[in-house]
Amino acid sequence: MSEEASSSDGNGKVSRVFRIGTRKSQLARIQTDSVADKLKELYPDIHLEIVAMSTIGDKILDTALSKIGEKSLFTKELENALERNEVDLVVHSLKDLPTTLPPGFTIAAVLKRENPHDAVVLHPKHVGKSLDTLPENSVIGTSSLRRAAQLKKRFSHLKFKDIRGNLNTRLKKLDEKEDFAAIILAAAGLRRMGWENRISQILEPEDCMYAVGQGALAVEVRARDNDILEMLSVLHDPDTVLRCIAERAFLRHLEGGCSVPVAVHTEVKESQLYLTGAVYSLDGSDSLKETMQTSIAPTAADKCVEEVDERVQRVGVTASKICGESQNAAERLGIELASLLLGKGAKEILTVARQNNEAS
Repeated sequence: MSEEASSSDGNGKVSRVFRIGTRKSQLARIQTDSVADKLKELYPDIHLEIVAMSTIGDKILDTALSKIGEKSLFTKELENALERNEVDLVVHSLKDLPTTLPPGFTIAAVLKRENPHDAVVLHPKHVGKSLDTLPENSVIGTSSLRRAAQLKKRFSHLKFKDIRGNLNTRLKKLDEKEDFAAIILAAAGLRRMGWENRISQILEPEDCMYAVGQGALAVEVRARDNDILEMLSVLHDPDTVLRCIAERAFLRHLEGGCSVPVAVHTEVKESQLYLTGAVYSLDGSDSLKETMQTSIAPTAADKCVEEVDERVQRVGVTASKICGESQNAAERLGIELASLLLGKGAKEILTVARQNNEAS
């Protein structure tokens, strides 16, 4: 491999330096540091260097994400650096990673999921209220079509307006102006930033289901780097991996993305994986929602440890230490649920949503 970095530990012993790519935002750095800390715990002699960079999504702040029309808004520059061997691994929020990765890349680790639900953060003058009790025509800020579609239907007395920027910027816009009564953010990001005290309300699935992969961190690598794949494989959280494979397979089969409102909810109970998936029109008035389940218990005959092989990927995830049959079952579940919704008219709903979004 070209351009490998190395360092000396002071005893003349030279060891390789692993460079971790990340976005520059405070949250991205916190997330990347948490992965680096886990690696240092597991491999005390490891040398890590963090390389921060800006992505398209960080630079274009005056346009709704769903209108930019680029699938890899927060990942492209990081993947370019990975391809050029300028970094060896990249830490992402899994929900930012498209369900089909560019050739030559794979997700080598999906870490234990933080709370995947969305949270309501109220303007200081509304503290103590909830979405239900906010005054008529209060304006709620969200950059997500998925959140807006679900919440418009459920809370018809409220208005919804786009808000962009990283977490710090959005909270500043909320607190320092009178434009918004509240904003909707991922609970996971707020918790990782240490801002749990700003969460006024966690939105339950009946109010707002979450985005595919929300709350989980993923580490992307070059698929040919078997040593790095092996090193990172211990970071995989089995339940999170299976839930996210099902969610990503559902989204991929629907051909959804951030330009259409698609939402999910998953849970693992007693070796059963439950997946609820839904599609919405932009105003939430038209929707389809179904739940399916599958067993993820490995059979006695199943060979549950695969060789690390870059070709064995499921929706971009390589997880050789997690039972292959369980992963296959999770992927099939996502595809079957998407097929069920497509058979009931999901494609029409999403096509109209996409057209309306582009026209608005």
